[in-house]
Amino acid sequence: MTVQITAFSAAILPLTTATAHAREAIHKADVVVVPLRGEVAPSLLAFLRRAVKTAESNEASAIIFEMNTYGGRLDTAGDIVNALNQTKIPTYTFINTNAGSAGAIIAIATQHIFMAPVSAIGAAAPILPTGEDLPATTKEKTISYWSALIRGSAIKNGHNPDVAEAFMNRDKEVKIGDRVVHAKGAILTLNAQEATERINNKALLAEGIADSIPDLTKKAGLKGNIANIEPTGFEQIAFWITALAPLLLLGGILGAYLEFKIPGATWPGIISAICFALFFLGHYLVGLAGWEVVALFILGIILVLIEILFFAHTTIVFGVLGVFLILASLLWTMVDRYPGQNFFPTGKMLAMPLLNMFIAIVGSIIVIALLARYLPRTSIYRRFALIDSNPPGPSLAGATRQFATSLALTPGMQGTAVTVLRPSGKARFADHVVDVVTEGEFIAPQTPVTVIQTDGMRVVVKSAAQI
Repeated sequence: MTVQITAFSAAILPLTTATAHAREAIHKADVVVVPLRGEVAPSLLAFLRRAVKTAESNEASAIIFEMNTYGGRLDTAGDIVNALNQTKIPTYTFINTNAGSAGAIIAIATQHIFMAPVSAIGAAAPILPTGEDLPATTKEKTISYWSALIRGSAIKNGHNPDVAEAFMNRDKEVKIGDRVVHAKGAILTLNAQEATERINNKALLAEGIADSIPDLTKKAGLKGNIANIEPTGFEQIAFWITALAPLLLLGGILGAYLEFKIPGATWPGIISAICFALFFLGHYLVGLAGWEVVALFILGIILVLIEILFFAHTTIVFGVLGVFLILASLLWTMVDRYPGQNFFPTGKMLAMPLLNMFIAIVGSIIVIALLARYLPRTSIYRRFALIDSNPPGPSLAGATRQFATSLALTPGMQGTAVTVLRPSGKARFADHVVDVVTEGEFIAPQTPVTVIQTDGMRVVVKSAAQI
């Protein structure tokens, strides 16, 4: 585990540098070229999202997607279509050889299509990952849904919706005027010459044939300098980090809880810090969040600590505000917001972040409840509760009851903190070490304490100086 974390940490610098370099290389009015090659997979979505946001943030004049793909996952293609249809600057697809299957769906989601002299687009019928056809009922439902989606995308971007639907639905006829361009019974696929054929003074699909990106910019009348954004080697890692967001949040919350629960242990705090660091880093690298959300999160942590250390049982303002900032930063990190959109996210943009947050919080409540009930009885608790500064002796709740009874611990009895009380820990009374808890304040080791309340297994103490 240590080797993997260290290797990942070592990879952060070049990845962040590559991302920053891509952003700095783009200037206002540049034409940004984004490669879409290989399988349409989640890692491609993560890269494309970052590229689009980078281009828009730097006020590029247009984005050209250089495409060469035989297709891939349909759900990923749908997410990419959604991202492209939110783009505020002109979008172009340059089909450099292949725009098959999911690639055709993505190309339709851009406003302009150009094709290389030897290239093809189409054949977007959904199939199983094994290459076999879908079952009849599933196939009918899938084609119905995606046909509607691709038609809407085509209409929005100025393409013929019948042509777009025929890429997916073999029962779709394409007819322009009195001419049947494509008959029913087969999935539509077009080569460059067919796609650029003009019927009734309008191209069937593609606006023209181009030999290269510079040739496309010339024919399309794009004047800006060409700037390239390339995928980093860790784009896929970043995607999986975002996909595991609920688990990272759960790990961060539980680690923070155990850090306060187990006196003397530091590993829960380290795990919590790693989980939250990976959470923010992954969302930053895929273009979902900036460093401002990290600052908001840290500010929330500081306010909560101020509440615990200085204002416990006097005011809840700092604690409530801190918790609000922490939750807001975590939620905002997961919102997929594009430049130019409203500052406050819509319900659709909040749906997945709220689901992730709900899973993490409910999961944390359940696990914390189980830990609070069973952790003090485990050997793990003994192992980490009785470390270094903890002298040997009883530490479990049951033992605490026994010694409390034999010592007749009563309010006003004096003792000394053995470990840091934050707020739970250990204190020595006479020759016995027992588990104690404060009312919320932190008390350093070797500080005189006074019993202010006993309730069965629970012994509540306060610093003697505050009595």
